[in-house]
Amino acid sequence: MASSISPSASGPFASAPARPGRAVTATAVLTILACVGFALVNVVFELTDRFSGGAYADYADGLAVMNWLVVGLKIVGAGVALLSVAPERRWAPAPLVAVLGWAGFATLGVYGLGSVVQALGLATGMTGDPGRIGAGAVAYVLFFLLFAAGFGTLAVSHTRRHRIRARVAVVGFLGAPLLLGGVFVGIPALLAALGVMPPL
Repeated sequence: MASSISPSASGPFASAPARPGRAVTATAVLTILACVGFALVNVVFELTDRFSGGAYADYADGLAVMNWLVVGLKIVGAGVALLSVAPERRWAPAPLVAVLGWAGFATLGVYGLGSVVQALGLATGMTGDPGRIGAGAVAYVLFFLLFAAGFGTLAVSHTRRHRIRARVAVVGFLGAPLLLGGVFVGIPALLAALGVMPPL
């Protein structure tokens, strides 16, 4: 008696993951462009010595380290966005890509929501001068929220297409506060301890 093969069967008869739709592919392209474009901003900062003078002069060396670190993270983000819609590779298994995708979504989401809370605090006068909120600040917050939405779309699509368990998303979410804490607290503290820049 022949046995039926379920769509989620493993082995040589397992069904291949469905290809991403056009909307998901377009989201991946836009997310990659956003990552690369945003990384270029940091590169321009370094090439033009933006922080070598003025109020940030004492922190120039430390900010240079931070800038190049952020460039690396953004390039990694572009790679994750690409892998989320590309065929699975042996060196980049689907669960790993899923973890990184959810981590990217959570990191940008937490940062974006934090910026919204900060903006609301300024708008109500609770944390500063409401006049500090301009069109540029609003555009910055909206950009990060859309950025996060892009990673969220890719993470959901990739997880569903590869039938990855929900706990993988949880692992990715747990990585977000660790990454943000490392970038905004851990690295500056280490640089200050090494004497690269004064304590913040």
